[in-house]
Amino acid sequence: MLRRLYDWTMDLAAHRHALLALGAVSFIESSVFPIPPDVLIIPMVLAARDRAWLIALIATVTSVFGGLAGYAIGAFLFDTVGQSILEFYGKEDAYIRFQSLYSEWGAWIVAAAGFTPIPYKVFTIASGALSLDPAVFTFASALSRGARFFMLAALLWYFGPPIKNFIDRHLPILATLFFISLFAGFIAIRYLF
Repeated sequence: MLRRLYDWTMDLAAHRHALLALGAVSFIESSVFPIPPDVLIIPMVLAARDRAWLIALIATVTSVFGGLAGYAIGAFLFDTVGQSILEFYGKEDAYIRFQSLYSEWGAWIVAAAGFTPIPYKVFTIASGALSLDPAVFTFASALSRGARFFMLAALLWYFGPPIKNFIDRHLPILATLFFISLFAGFIAIRYLF
């Protein structure tokens, strides 16, 4: 099943609407979707190395706009949705502690979340809820998401076929590591914040 999904993703990467699909995934991942756009960036760059920089640019721009959508969710829906979630889980005190941390380190927290496997959407929503300066948020998002996606594209562009062969040979292990890091990011948010 994993091999079929991988082959489907590689076929999608070569499809004429691949950039549109990447833009959509990058946008919604920044506000609500749990799967990062890297799962499309990797096969897209491997399938079309000459488009690596365009792929990274589209992922970056749409991710930042998606982050702004997440920011809007936090800014406009936190009182109606977010507060009741905090109360349900008994996390009002933790949220107050997080607010003071966020007011001091907000831009750095957004930058770290945008670059690492930590679920970025949590911090886009938190940025809106905690009224992080939108210009600071946008700058930190663009810098971190751009660094992540352009670095990934550069590595794939430079190492291309050997990386594809490595992925082809070790797909089950790599998929397992990917999901472990994704799960670890959610766990980190749960227990660190």
